[in-house]
Amino acid sequence: MRGRPAGGNRGPSARVLAVFLLPALALYTVFIVYPLFSALQYSLFEWTGTARQGFLGLQNFAALFTVFPYDEQLIVAFWHNCLFFIGTMAVQNTLGLLFAMLLHRRRFGKRLFQTLYTLPYMVSPIVVGYLWLLLLRPQFGALNVLFENIGFDFLARPWLGDPDTALPVVILINAWQWLGFPMLLFGAALAGIPDEYDDAARVDGATGWRAFRYVTLPLLTPAIGTVTVLTFIGNFNEFSLVYAVGGSQGNPAFSTDVLGLLFYRTAFEGGLNAIGRSSALAVLMFVFIFGIAVVANRYLRKRERELT
Repeated sequence: MRGRPAGGNRGPSARVLAVFLLPALALYTVFIVYPLFSALQYSLFEWTGTARQGFLGLQNFAALFTVFPYDEQLIVAFWHNCLFFIGTMAVQNTLGLLFAMLLHRRRFGKRLFQTLYTLPYMVSPIVVGYLWLLLLRPQFGALNVLFENIGFDFLARPWLGDPDTALPVVILINAWQWLGFPMLLFGAALAGIPDEYDDAARVDGATGWRAFRYVTLPLLTPAIGTVTVLTFIGNFNEFSLVYAVGGSQGNPAFSTDVLGLLFYRTAFEGGLNAIGRSSALAVLMFVFIFGIAVVANRYLRKRERELT
């Protein structure tokens, strides 16, 4: 039998790697890197429409915190994003993990239920928003009609027209749409945990809840961390769903306003210096989201190393 040629275990050459990597790198540069640096550049200048004027330094950033209406709307929109993330995580992770546990050992119908749960997040958020807008119509929406037909008339209300209920309802819609994503990740993570761990805990006298709390849940830390970081990034970039439900003003009365809507209004309804101030807001959003994501990722990686 012939021996292997010398150097047979070496990987592909640098030229081959470049051929495969350069197209992806070019697309990434054009659609990600260049817009980021362009936004940073735009945010440092004054603009009259699309004509660039003098250098302003950080004045566009300062205007977001000192000039009306940005100073008020920025804080409100940021707070709504925080509530959006917390509410989505609470519903999405809890139900996603519950459904993943229920389907983990199920054989009959498992793929069917996984498909049904994951179908909503394959639909565009703006389409989901318009569908729920019809379902929650005060006059002829399916939900209010159902309440009236079963004698629960007191529950019928303008769910998306009441400032007290609009944001919680949008959060529930968002969590419903993305429920299948954590369910799939948790299901994959559960499949990677050997059954012997749970059996050993049961032999030691642990109840089902204690075995889950002290054995299964810690081993799900990587999946929980991944879902948390991705949900944070997605929720703080939220635009399509809230735009479909409440329009560019975050109706009713800015009760569903988020940073994505504020950026939209600043860019398209912000007057002569719209480019400068909207770019400054985009830079702030990127720095905040990227910074929190990096810190959270490092913390979660540390927790993962502690488990090994």
